[in-house]
Amino acid sequence: DLADDLEDVDFEDPGNADDEGWETEDEMEAEAEQDDSELTFSKHTGSVFCVSLDPATNSLAVTGGEDDKAYVWRVSDGEVLLECTGHKDSVTCAVFSHDSSMVASGDMSGMIKVWKVETKEEIWSFEVGDLEWLEWHPCAPVLLAGTDDGNVWMWKIPSGDCKTFQSSACQATSGKVLPDGKRAVVGYEDGTVRVWDLKQGNAVHVIKGQDGHQGALTCLACNKDGSLVLTGSVDGCAKLINTNTGKVVGSFPVDGDKAKGSKDEEESNSVESVGFCNILPLIAVAYLDGTLAIYDLSSQVLRHRCQHEAGIVHLRWEESSSVVSTCCLDGALRLWDARSGSMVSEYHGHTAEILNFTINR
Repeated sequence: DLADDLEDVDFEDPGNADDEGWETEDEMEAEAEQDDSELTFSKHTGSVFCVSLDPATNSLAVTGGEDDKAYVWRVSDGEVLLECTGHKDSVTCAVFSHDSSMVASGDMSGMIKVWKVETKEEIWSFEVGDLEWLEWHPCAPVLLAGTDDGNVWMWKIPSGDCKTFQSSACQATSGKVLPDGKRAVVGYEDGTVRVWDLKQGNAVHVIKGQDGHQGALTCLACNKDGSLVLTGSVDGCAKLINTNTGKVVGSFPVDGDKAKGSKDEEESNSVESVGFCNILPLIAVAYLDGTLAIYDLSSQVLRHRCQHEAGIVHLRWEESSSVVSTCCLDGALRLWDARSGSMVSEYHGHTAEILNFTINR
């Protein structure tokens, strides 16, 4: 399954569950058949783990799947332009370079390949340890990857000139190059967050201990100018970090208004996705228990709690509005207005969990 990019279409709320929440077989069948998509891409023969759009035109998608392949295809008609083969394991990362000229695909075993989109040729490949994340530099042909041995790799493509940023032997679970292109923020399995200077190769800030997370990092996002980073963890907490000082300037626990529960309860409700609104001082935090929390960035007050029937996998803010979208383990995609906390629309069509989605500009 793959979340198609969204157009601004309002669909009527099907409202097909009755008061008790029980559904008849007919109702369930009708729900399974409802398909709000404009296009379905079904070349993958197993789960689809990742999707991204080309930044230059937003007209191409790349998807990676359990079938050990990535496909580059046209969003308008689903035509395959490039099949990325030669992987040995599920492709869990697939991303376009900043100018859309190249696409990188990475599988779980650590095989990374880079393809030239225009000529459809493989121009570079490299093998690392088990791959956790893969990300292009925002303004240069430079690729970064984090692995489960704690290393972060950086390569110039296609020359392959390489630099590694080493830290203690625990997974580099998530990473992001800041908009200035000079620093990267990396989260680790032990709860540590490091801000790396890409040129010097040293960690400028290390955030850990009492202020930091008490469990593995699951996600991170930065604001438009990169001055703030929001991190999420299996500890059920989101943290706001000033990237210039390395200080934690905000903390958003899932049970912000309740006393801390037992350790088990906290662990069972991890933060799955975080993000900044581009046009208002708002942030969104998505939890595995189905809560989407909207906080006021300046006062750090909880504005809205948008409840989902199932765990949230991923959230994304629209580029220039206050709408935040979520994809869920129940196979639905929902759009929420962060100002009011109300649901704008809901899209059905997937018959299993949605594992990733992206939004066109």
